[in-house]
Amino acid sequence: MENINIISPMGRPELFDFEGISMTHYFTDNWENIQKFQARPDDILITTYPKSGTTWVSYILDLLYFGNTAPERQTSLPIFFRVPFLEGTFPGLPSGVEQTDKLPTTPRLIKTHLPVQLLPKSFWEQNCRVVYVARNAKDNAVSYFHFDRMNMGDPEPGDWNTFLKRFMDGKMVFGPWYDHVCGYWEKKQTYSNIHYMFFEDMVEDTGHEVERLCSFLGLSTPIEERERITKGTHFDAMKQNNMTNYSTLPIMDFKVSPFMRKGKVGDWKNHFTVAQNEQFNEHYKQKMKNSTLRFRTEI
Repeated sequence: MENINIISPMGRPELFDFEGISMTHYFTDNWENIQKFQARPDDILITTYPKSGTTWVSYILDLLYFGNTAPERQTSLPIFFRVPFLEGTFPGLPSGVEQTDKLPTTPRLIKTHLPVQLLPKSFWEQNCRVVYVARNAKDNAVSYFHFDRMNMGDPEPGDWNTFLKRFMDGKMVFGPWYDHVCGYWEKKQTYSNIHYMFFEDMVEDTGHEVERLCSFLGLSTPIEERERITKGTHFDAMKQNNMTNYSTLPIMDFKVSPFMRKGKVGDWKNHFTVAQNEQFNEHYKQKMKNSTLRFRTEI
């Protein structure tokens, strides 16, 4: 598939306050249509804070539903077309809303990074199934830093120390990590159709997490099929796969860092200084003191 040129000649976008969080125009330009989006009862929404395992879970779901029925999709269609990014509005591409409306598949698999309070109401009204993936804050920050270095569609990250402060202040595209993971965790208490997953559990035992996903979705996928999917969605396999590694998007500069970098738990230890770690832990305790949500920073 030829490269799609969606780099804006304007360079990197600016961060601005929008509906109470930080955003860039790529995710707000189509706001009215995003909010009016009509969900269907069988839609499956993959929701994450950026760099938490979105593409991983998207690919697992795509294989569970369409791996057998539409195998040609796996080799011809990049994951970002199979699982459209609902709020994305990039030059040279149809908007995420348009792409979703044109999806030929049932169920529709849809990706979003919107925090719980900004999700189109229609998803809740239609009682859609929501798969949320959360990743521990330290690894998430490191992954987001390397992503912003190579992704020309995000603001310039600056150096690691500057970036970490901004992460702690919540001045990130899609808002603070803390509010995002806690928002969906709290929603889960009143909305039973959320399946809340942890990146760390997926790394530790992908097979078990695929099994739990199937049971949430009511799928009776045979064990050998699940094992094949678990193998096919291994980090190294996805990193080599041009349909899942985002190498066809020129907005990503792979010379700086690959879209799929390490996929590990605990890589934060290679980035945080002792002082940064102490400061982060102190701040984290404050931010998360009212939540029952617990993360592992190593496995």
